[in-house]
Amino acid sequence: MSKSYQYHQLDVFTNKPLLGNALAVVHEANDLSEKTMSGFARWTNLSETTFLLSPTNSEADYRVRIFTPGDELPFAGHPTLGSCYAWLLAGGRPHSKEVIVQECGVGLVKIRRDGTKLAFAAPPAKRTGDLGEDTLLKITSCLGISRKEIISHQWVDNGPGWCAIMLGSARQVLDLKPDFQKMGGLALGVIGPHPAGSKTDFEVRGFVPSLGVPEDPVTGSLNAGIAQWLIASGQAGDHYVATQGTVLRRNGSVFVDKVGNDIWIGGEVVACIEGRVTL
Repeated sequence: MSKSYQYHQLDVFTNKPLLGNALAVVHEANDLSEKTMSGFARWTNLSETTFLLSPTNSEADYRVRIFTPGDELPFAGHPTLGSCYAWLLAGGRPHSKEVIVQECGVGLVKIRRDGTKLAFAAPPAKRTGDLGEDTLLKITSCLGISRKEIISHQWVDNGPGWCAIMLGSARQVLDLKPDFQKMGGLALGVIGPHPAGSKTDFEVRGFVPSLGVPEDPVTGSLNAGIAQWLIASGQAGDHYVATQGTVLRRNGSVFVDKVGNDIWIGGEVVACIEGRVTL
């Protein structure tokens, strides 16, 4: 029997509709089956669709399940910020004035309000270290670049399986024309620096064709993993801004701030659609 649920569609990592990464959020979804959640995510065909549920951990304010058109994810960044925004918009009241606590597949994730932005604390990496030469060979083949163009590289996996490479410039990143068929199961991030004096510090692109997302408009989990890598290795300062989505005619802005032991990944969120969905 069908039922009606409160529904939001948001744009994340932007303060202007249509320029960030869209997210669908279904509220009070405790009684929905995994099959229905997965089917609705395929139907929306957005990078991610999330479902808000009652927490199972007493420290959490809410629980979220995150689906791409192809699979469920234990964690993802833009769904974390967008789901939190939607939960607050629907009247959610956090236990603490300092942070909102989200429960998801990787455990508890802290979110803070910073002016008009929301920011999540990057979760611990599940896998780090240099990429092997076999992986690098696959990357160069699917991106159509030479091995010497890769300045540095690392596994930056915090749940979705990300690996990342750095190129010498943002221009090189923007000029890439990936072969998604060759990419196979890679979840690949590419980053390059903008020239000194630019409005943002880095350009990022993220590719996950195996999950039905050939190129993601703006990717919080990828930027979180990259930030941990670059800050720890001295390739970036404790505070920087990355742009993502340019090739897709988006203009996502990701704000990175290291505060104490935490690296916060922040962005603005704007609501685009509000209503009810029957599932």
